[in-house]
Amino acid sequence: MRRGLPPAHRATTVELRTLYPFVVPEDLGVDGCYIGREASGSLFCFDPWECYAKGKLTSPNMVVFGQIGRGKSAFVKSFVWRELCFGRHCWVLDPKGEYGALAAASGAAPLRLGPGLGLRLNPLDVGPAVDVGPAAQTAQAGPAAHAAQAGQSPAQTAQPGQSPAHQRRAELLGALLGSSLGRPLLPQERAAADVALSVAEERSALPTLPLVAEALLRPEEQQARLLGTDLDGLRQDGRQVALELRRLVHGDLAGMFDGETSPGLDLSAGVVVLDLSRLYSSPALGLLMVCALSWLQSTLAVGSATKRLVVLDEAWALLSHLATARWLQATFKLSRSYGVANVAVVHRLSDLKAAGQEGSEQQRLAEGLLADAETRVVFGQAPGEAERAGELLGLSRNEQALLCQLPRGVALWRVGQSSFLVEHELCPEELALADTDAAMR
Repeated sequence: MRRGLPPAHRATTVELRTLYPFVVPEDLGVDGCYIGREASGSLFCFDPWECYAKGKLTSPNMVVFGQIGRGKSAFVKSFVWRELCFGRHCWVLDPKGEYGALAAASGAAPLRLGPGLGLRLNPLDVGPAVDVGPAAQTAQAGPAAHAAQAGQSPAQTAQPGQSPAHQRRAELLGALLGSSLGRPLLPQERAAADVALSVAEERSALPTLPLVAEALLRPEEQQARLLGTDLDGLRQDGRQVALELRRLVHGDLAGMFDGETSPGLDLSAGVVVLDLSRLYSSPALGLLMVCALSWLQSTLAVGSATKRLVVLDEAWALLSHLATARWLQATFKLSRSYGVANVAVVHRLSDLKAAGQEGSEQQRLAEGLLADAETRVVFGQAPGEAERAGELLGLSRNEQALLCQLPRGVALWRVGQSSFLVEHELCPEELALADTDAAMR
């Protein structure tokens, strides 16, 4: 018996975990690829689909934060590489051209997109991603046939929202035009674009942006009557959006999204990388990422057995415009339907705050990505970021303080409501795939 001392304190592991986070961590309890070691020394494994299946998460999406040089990119690349062993596939939007070695190691060359490179993608080719049932198929094929029987032109029967395919194309078109204009579309502009899209769909089984631009610049009387205006009024309503769309067709961004998709592209490889590095300094980077991602998504099918990671590196470019931020949020919400886990990669927590003015819809959308991404991986942050991290991620004071002290390769993981401090480990083969410092050496 200890004389003069108070009796020893006894506590459960739950109580100790609260008092001493990371010393007595909660076991995630799922099978998955090896990530590294927790602060307690135990192994840490993770897979978004396994966590979802076991009720640890309600969303498979992830957000990865980290200052330059803290190991963020190395983690993402090695995570993709290891997930291949579990039969997962991955698509990467690569604005900086850093994933070429990973693509080559998986047996596929990156798809390099840029003016003059000869690769074209049709973002309006929604493909099997749209669940088109018999009624929708009739709606898609019907207007042209009924118009021919009635002696009418297709424009007379084009109706906005006539199929799920049309709705997806209209959402994408609105995001592209809003991003290019730098403002939300006016009601008359959105209506003019919607009717022009319907006309393009009637003129081709696979509508393209040039067909939509042509319908906007040269509308017909029947289209004007659908919107209760005259020909001159409709032409004026759609002129500004038509000129912006023309930029993708004939302007400085021509040659990438101005026709049908280049034949022979194979998306069945384990890792498919879309290299956008030729356009990294372009103010239209977010717009181009939306086009590229939309084309990738066109090959998805509802209930697909193949599970895919979709890595959005430099995701701030998509969050920098209200229209593309809205579109990205909608994409995140559809992830479960297509068996997709989106991985948005940004540098700082403040990137979400800086997406728009304080209290703006744009800022709320950017921060709302966290609600649709229940796995948050935070590498080292500057001291000024700790408080923001606490607000956005619901961190304790101990966790906030840790973010400023994390060495390279160590991250705070928030998986649902559980926290883990994990040291990421790389094997020699992965070091070569993850190297981004070659130019500095």
